[in-house]
Amino acid sequence: MQFPVSSKAKGKLDIGCFAASTHRVINVENCAIQKEQNNQIVAVVREWMKQYKIPAYNEDKETGIVRHIMGRVGVHTGEVMVCLVTAGDMVPHMKELVRMLKTAIPGLASVVQNINKRHTNVILGEKTKKIYGSETIHDSIGTLKFNISAQSFFQVNSEQAQKLYETALEFANLSGNETVADVYCGTGTITLFLAQRAKQVYGIEIVAPAIHDAIKNARENKIHNAEFILGDAAYKLPELIGSGIHPDVIILDPPRAGCEEKVLAAIARVKPKRVVYVSCNPATLARDLEYLTQHGYTAVKAQPVDLFSRTHHVECVALIQRHTM
Repeated sequence: MQFPVSSKAKGKLDIGCFAASTHRVINVENCAIQKEQNNQIVAVVREWMKQYKIPAYNEDKETGIVRHIMGRVGVHTGEVMVCLVTAGDMVPHMKELVRMLKTAIPGLASVVQNINKRHTNVILGEKTKKIYGSETIHDSIGTLKFNISAQSFFQVNSEQAQKLYETALEFANLSGNETVADVYCGTGTITLFLAQRAKQVYGIEIVAPAIHDAIKNARENKIHNAEFILGDAAYKLPELIGSGIHPDVIILDPPRAGCEEKVLAAIARVKPKRVVYVSCNPATLARDLEYLTQHGYTAVKAQPVDLFSRTHHVECVALIQRHTM
């Protein structure tokens, strides 16, 4: 879970969630639907900031230190990661923060600092440094084990993520002879699920720490038919195809903004038998389906999967097949 930090309201320290369509932080003392360790993380960091007078970042004035707090919990391992996103490299009293976290949170395995000096809405910066413990924590989905770093995408609800990935695997309908491209592969979660039933799988991802985690995940799970490519999918997928590799099945798992048109155009050129689209935004899923249906494909079926109970958010897996003559 990720929590913005603000002290705009007359110096009052607010840690919680953004009000809808604003950058106003609503203070949250406790959230009943998240892991209890994340509530503890927020409480400890709040107390540390008050006790040692650590200022929150003010995005209007570009002053202060702490921008966001991120907590990650390995559901099956119990390992906990705390990531403090700061506006600069130097943060006073970090040793005291680690001591307070170790006292309050059983299973604390990692404390890292992510530095984001840019005046931007993007939460994480490019540089992350270890403060305590390991740079990653671990969790498992099904029979696979995964390394998770602060900058890597990993589904928050890993129990439901297993159902999501099993649905994608079912829709891919692999026999063991296919070459598969997993576009926007993150830490390789779906890639490694597919690799168990495909001849060869290629994962493409733009975030370097995620690719490093994916390579490590493949090695630790003893999967040898998965290759990972670092770079922008809009360029790397056409490059992969240009090198003579023609996937039989393509998996798409883009961010909320959906797929770049260059990615969809590359798919239309290579003409895979099936495209399995894992979407977190029905609006961009519909937009991208329209493009593919105009370029020789038919949407066959879709299966929503609820990873975010009691919210309007829903994941959806869609099967798209090439027209047969």
